[in-house]
Amino acid sequence: MMWMPDFMYFVFVAPALLLAVVAQAMVRSAYEKMSRVPASMRGAEAARRILDANGLHDVQIEQIPGELSDHYDPRGKVLRLSPNVYGVNSMAAVGIAAHEAGHALQDARHYAPLVIRNLAVPAASFGSSIGTILLMVGMVMAFSMIPLGKYVFLLGIITFGATVLFQLINLPVEFDASSRAKSELIALGIVSGPEIHYVSKVLNAAALTYVAATLQAVLTLAYYIFRYMQATSRD
Repeated sequence: MMWMPDFMYFVFVAPALLLAVVAQAMVRSAYEKMSRVPASMRGAEAARRILDANGLHDVQIEQIPGELSDHYDPRGKVLRLSPNVYGVNSMAAVGIAAHEAGHALQDARHYAPLVIRNLAVPAASFGSSIGTILLMVGMVMAFSMIPLGKYVFLLGIITFGATVLFQLINLPVEFDASSRAKSELIALGIVSGPEIHYVSKVLNAAALTYVAATLQAVLTLAYYIFRYMQATSRD
């Protein structure tokens, strides 16, 4: 009999899905509130100040379309900021820009978790796409008692595990970037000590989204391992 997805999957991942919803709501709320709190300079200016203070004059800052699409590209040495971060002088903009600048500092200092994360990107991308296909095909084959099914299923679990590993490595990278951001903002006088809690509201909410994504990846892997054990117990 062919196995079909059931309620058990949602039992496994429900905590992560709930946390993701809460995290997104918190990010949106914190971003909107802190966007109304003025800062001493625009996001792009704050990022440039942090980069220059650390000798990273070669790192360029570009404006890109979208909202909360901000990121640092370690290959091109480019910090890309969305319009509401690049050209706005708010605590939200300064905090997000400083966080991305924190990634540039990590890159320049060869921060080990970031180096490992960058190396893991190809494996994570492969695991996310091909691994999911192998999991679906292997699970159907295994529960249909097709001999090779359990091996395809196991290969899918191993491949998808690369995505989970990437998420786990990504957590310290993001937390460290936020920590560097807050330290730099205070040290350079961009944000005063009493004002740093405004920045923290945005960065802490954003950090929760990374936790939710990691938890979902871990619980999804746990679900497939559970199903694999069910399928192989029939042998």
